[in-house]
Amino acid sequence: MADSPLLFTLASLFLLSMLIFSSAMTVTKASCDSGPVKPTTPLVTFLEQLQQTALTTFGKTHFDPKLYVDLALKSDLSLTQHAFHKLPRSAKGSTSVSDLNEFLHDYFEGAGDDVVLAQPEDYVPEPEEFLPKVKNPEVRAWALEIHSLWKNLSRKVAGGVRKRPEFHTLLPLPEQFIIPGSRFREVYYWDSYWVIRGLLASKMYDTAKAIVTNLIFLIEEYGYVLNGARAYYTNRSQPPLLSAMVSEIYKRTGDLEFARKALPALVKEHEFWNSGIHKVVIQDDQACNHTLSRYYAMWNQPRPESSTTDKELASKIESVSEKQRFYREVASTAETGWDFSTRWMRNHSDFTTLSTTSILPVDLNVLILGMEHDIAFLAKVIGDSSNSDRFLKASKARHKAIKSVFWNAKKGQWLDYWLNDSTCISEPQTWEARNQNQNVFASNFIPLWIESLYSDTSMVEKVTRSLQSSGLLRAAGIATSLTNSGQQWDFPNGWAPIQHMIAEGLARSGSKEAKLVGEDIAVRWIRTNYKAYKKTGVMHEKYDVQKCGEFGGGGEYVPQTGFGWSNGLVLAFLEEFGWPQDRKIDC
Repeated sequence: MADSPLLFTLASLFLLSMLIFSSAMTVTKASCDSGPVKPTTPLVTFLEQLQQTALTTFGKTHFDPKLYVDLALKSDLSLTQHAFHKLPRSAKGSTSVSDLNEFLHDYFEGAGDDVVLAQPEDYVPEPEEFLPKVKNPEVRAWALEIHSLWKNLSRKVAGGVRKRPEFHTLLPLPEQFIIPGSRFREVYYWDSYWVIRGLLASKMYDTAKAIVTNLIFLIEEYGYVLNGARAYYTNRSQPPLLSAMVSEIYKRTGDLEFARKALPALVKEHEFWNSGIHKVVIQDDQACNHTLSRYYAMWNQPRPESSTTDKELASKIESVSEKQRFYREVASTAETGWDFSTRWMRNHSDFTTLSTTSILPVDLNVLILGMEHDIAFLAKVIGDSSNSDRFLKASKARHKAIKSVFWNAKKGQWLDYWLNDSTCISEPQTWEARNQNQNVFASNFIPLWIESLYSDTSMVEKVTRSLQSSGLLRAAGIATSLTNSGQQWDFPNGWAPIQHMIAEGLARSGSKEAKLVGEDIAVRWIRTNYKAYKKTGVMHEKYDVQKCGEFGGGGEYVPQTGFGWSNGLVLAFLEEFGWPQDRKIDC
């Protein structure tokens, strides 16, 4: 009995330590589940409130939520907020149309006023040796019209953005840039690759370099290339193609200093995609670990540019934590560039089942493999043997990982891989065949774009036959998926990046059969762009591949025109494949 107080004390200490341990474990799990969130700006937060009021006041007809977060202030935010809160409101939060219009006129510059038209200094109406393989005069005349559109889409940041950056959501990029067009008034990350391919065909090397300089500026400022050059895009990136831009420009110009300046930013971007929340380790059946990457936005609220839309989509989700999870999945899907598609949904008929952070995407990892090849190449040409060797080694490891995790020999395709748990992935996950997504998407064929994959002729021929029997090849190009969901990155839409990566990879392979299929895809795509242009007088963001000459639809905004990457790809395809004198352009 003399030991009882001691036993009681030891028992109490044990219970206390268990409580502390349990509490610590709970905190650890919570932080693992929650994920990072990048802070927004006071202006963006206020503009989201304005966006909601505009919706309740003006109604849904022709309403574009992005318009309101692109507005720039005329005076201090505090004064603007004060005037906003003084507006008379109904019980539902709306104000009168006249009151809101007057407020918008008095306190804001127009959306798009923070960028100004800028004539590219390297633009000439007909560049020397422009598209030498294009022999058909009708096609050549059209190509020169497309070339001339660079003047319409060239912009620079207005002086006021640098003087009062807190008045703007537009970021103060240092150089001129090319916008996609229509509602997209700023530079976008992955769009810029196909813009640059077109600029190179147009011999506009300085404009191409200026775009890269702007994207490097974003890496230096934020640690990664943003989705787009707006304050509300700081929480996510987009498919990583900067190294491919730098590599293409270097191969055309031989500009060593340009390559040397770009290399540190490329290494920094590689680190972003291969660490922290983006890094996932999969252990194969031989107990070999493979490091791969996923999309994961640093955000768990409605996207500011689509805040009203996201809130409506989440309206039936009751739990706050589940809403936050859904909002992160929406933002992560926007990071993929494929926003939106059944590719990212567990249930194709239920948008709230978006689960992008639970997927290892084929195309993201293939683009990072390309990045590793590019960095190794660029480091070698500037004499940096250490980085060249390091990234050559990294590329070999990722090549092996892509084969182990994504390749499906039976289908002759590379398939996205579903993770068992997307929240806590500090430990390697064991590869399971059933976790490969068996559905057919155009992304299953994008690995063809990378030289170390298209150089395997027997594999390319197998994949080519798989593509031909997949149902994706249509009259006017490659469909994004086989599911007609109403989402814009699903059937029947075709997009410039998809056509280009698959067609170019096939055409550059050693297989005669694959080369013919690649050229056929390019011909179909050029024809549908031509016919739609002749019918409508504009280039379109996307096309309906079921019928030649039809532009695409679906998604969360009306079809857009302009259009940066569509223009760029037409010029790039015509440069690569040409157009014989006797080949008809009509379809």
